Amino acid sequence: MFAGKMEFKPHKSFLLPDRSFQSIIKRDITKIAEALGFSETEVGKVNIIVSELTTNLLKHGATDGEFLVKPVGPDNNGLEIICLDLGPGMSDPQRMLQDGVSTTGTRGEGLGAIKRLAHEFDIFSAPGVGTIVLARLYKTPPQPGFLKDKSFEVGVVMVPKMGEIYCGDGGAMVMGTGYCRFLVADGLGHGEFAQQASQQAIAGFRQFSSLGPAETIKAMHAPMKKTRGAVVNVATLDLVKQTLTYCGVGNIAGRILAQADAGKNLISYNGILGHNIPNTINNHDLPWQQNFLLVLHSDGIKSKWDISRFRDLNRQDPSVIAAVIYKYFNRGTDDVMVVVCRTRG
Repeated sequence: MFAGKMEFKPHKSFLLPDRSFQSIIKRDITKIAEALGFSETEVGKVNIIVSELTTNLLKHGATDGEFLVKPVGPDNNGLEIICLDLGPGMSDPQRMLQDGVSTTGTRGEGLGAIKRLAHEFDIFSAPGVGTIVLARLYKTPPQPGFLKDKSFEVGVVMVPKMGEIYCGDGGAMVMGTGYCRFLVADGLGHGEFAQQASQQAIAGFRQFSSLGPAETIKAMHAPMKKTRGAVVNVATLDLVKQTLTYCGVGNIAGRILAQADAGKNLISYNGILGHNIPNTINNHDLPWQQNFLLVLHSDGIKSKWDISRFRDLNRQDPSVIAAVIYKYFNRGTDDVMVVVCRTRG
């Protein structure tokens, strides 16, 4: 297994309220691919994917169409494109991936073409729910790495508050043999100073990540005093012990989801890292089983979210699950971050 560290990157959001935005979105996402060093051929693939997705949104009258785009992979080797809408949805999305299948009398090559062009692809859709399409492309074919390890599947959606350049939410992960440790941080407020606070939290997490979650948070506290402050959660999934060990200060929420029940909420201590934390904070342990889902999120997501009505969503790529939570339970008043992790045997 590859051991490594990774800081989570924010998505850039592009809204598609009507047809007049189609060419603007294509142009801006193409520029992102070019800035990452994609070849002319790969940029062409990105352009086709975005064109097909925007066309589908407009053709089917999807509401609240949105694209989330960010670099992915080691050294920003890839580009992740997530297309979200609250439109009519599809009863059989896998059938719609077949060439020649169309609901509007067209050639029916859009979704199939996207799947062929992307190195990684996933789709979730249901009638009356909408559709989430995930496509990732890489400058070179993706190599096995810690995000490709079969034991841990991790998806992250992180988006600044509407109108903000900086994202006050931030996070990172450290992975080694049989374990994966996460930090989710939310700098107070939003904007540049909130981002500085979350970045300091990430730096502290990297420095002290060999410690347990509670010990990491204690060690991070003093350096955070020079910032605005942040709320955080540090969690470790240990596949050998089959345990989730975590500690949280402030209102970073967490939940373990299993098919058989409504899930188990993670608890947090009152306080703000860099301002005041309890004199005594301890690690908390919860049992973990394969195919459970761990969801951690900032307060940009409503606290009473529920994905039980999204049938079979738990089978999708974790980034698609995170995108559904983002799209349906976004408060719309703050930065948003959702981390989803699944483990396999």
